[in-house]
Amino acid sequence: MGDITAANAVFIVSVPLLLPIPQQLQGFAADDIFDFDDVDAAETLMGVDGTLSAGMIFAPKMQNITLQADSASNGSLFDPWYAGQQAATAVFPAQGVVSFPSLGTSWTLITGFLTRYKPVPDAKKILQPRRYRITWQAVTPVPIGLAG
Repeated sequence: MGDITAANAVFIVSVPLLLPIPQQLQGFAADDIFDFDDVDAAETLMGVDGTLSAGMIFAPKMQNITLQADSASNGSLFDPWYAGQQAATAVFPAQGVVSFPSLGTSWTLITGFLTRYKPVPDAKKILQPRRYRITWQAVTPVPIGLAG
């Protein structure tokens, strides 16, 4: 049957107005690479007569990313992104691509904002992973042969 390994996943992000060279994220946590929150796809309303109505709604796509404390991507992407926003008192949108070769699919990530930032790893027996959140406007699947 199929291969569902995450070991060969590729995640590339750029912040065009601040860090325009796309970067491949590296140093993911062992048991928690990244995840997306569920998205509400419709709003429903039940009428007093028992008829259910629904409407499509747009919803942000929340992505949580977990990197080892020593990941180079902490210092090459997330720290400068956060520091740049603080210095400019402005937000800088990102673009990205996530690819799972094992599934033959990539997802284009459109207009994302850094909405959660962990400035320092938790210090325990060993330094703990840092977790970030990017909120995307759109996440669109594309077969890997067509991704570009």
